[in-house]
Parts: sequence; structure tokens; C-alpha cells
Amino acid sequence: MHCTVRHFLHQGIPAKNFAGLMELYECNYIRLRNLVPDVDVMPDAVISRIPGVLDLHLRVIERNKFTTTLHLTYYFSDREGRFPAPDMRVRLYHDAQVGEVIACGRRRGVRHAEYNRMFNSYTLTEKWHMNRFLQKWLGYCLMQGHRFIPGRVVTAESVDGSVTEDGLLVAQS
Repeated sequence: MHCTVRHFLHQGIPAKNFAGLMELYECNYIRLRNLVPDVDVMPDAVISRIPGVLDLHLRVIERNKFTTTLHLTYYFSDREGRFPAPDMRVRLYHDAQVGEVIACGRRRGVRHAEYNRMFNSYTLTEKWHMNRFLQKWLGYCLMQGHRFIPGRVVTAESVDGSVTEDGLLVAQS
């Protein structure tokens, strides 16, 4: 999928109705495909590392013929230890070309905030807000230069001589 800058510089805010939610899903799919152009060949866990910005962590949770489930997050530390934030789980529907937030953990400083579409019923407005957040965050990540491109994926050992937790691979820009 080849997209232009216009796709992640979305100026219009879709209405908080069903059509607006579907537009957000489509925009999220486009932005995710810009971030991870070839998700089929991407290793299960990678890090996009850009100098001067937070490392973006991507884990492929599930791969199916028509869907892929991804986990995207940054990692932070506080008194209680290391934690992911915003800790988003996103499902890509390749046949419909849409991407939807299916779960989100910590947001806005609340360590145990939880959104999980798989186990709870949410209003259209709640889904709209969560997917609008994803749209904005993906745009921000893309503007910072984050991309998960197989040719730029190297082992953590070859980057700086250290090994990342969980044996993750690192994508360098």
C-alpha cells in the first residue's frame, strides 16, 4: 500500500457518528501500514529507535489470513517499576482495510486504566475517542520518523553491543 503525506496529516476531524468511526478505522489502517509497511514479514517483536525520541515497541500478537493483531507501546519507569503506555492493542482487518483499537491499558497517568472491546460494551462515542487517540498517536509516531521496515531491522547486539529485554530486535532509522 502506497500512501501520501496527506494520509497522516488528516486535517478534518470526523464526526462522532458511525461514518466518522469508520473513517477513523480507515485512517488508522493507512497509518499503521505506513508505520509497518510489510507486517507479514515483520518479526514478532521489534523496536523502532530514533535518536532523541522514545523507542516505539511493536509486537505481533496474532497473524491470521484476514486479520493481524498488534501491540504498540512506549515503556516508562516509575517507583513501581517498568510499565507500558499507552499500551495499545490494535486489530488490522486486511480485507476491509481498517484498523481498530481493541484494548488499551495505561493512559494519562492512570496506571491501571483499561479499555477492552473484547470483554466490554462501549458506546460509539467511547470507541470514537479511543480510535481518535490512536489516529493522533500514529500521526505523531510517523512524524517523528518511526517505521518498522524489514531492511532496517537489526539485532540489538549489532546496534550498541547490548541485548534488549526479551531478545527483541531493533529497527534503526
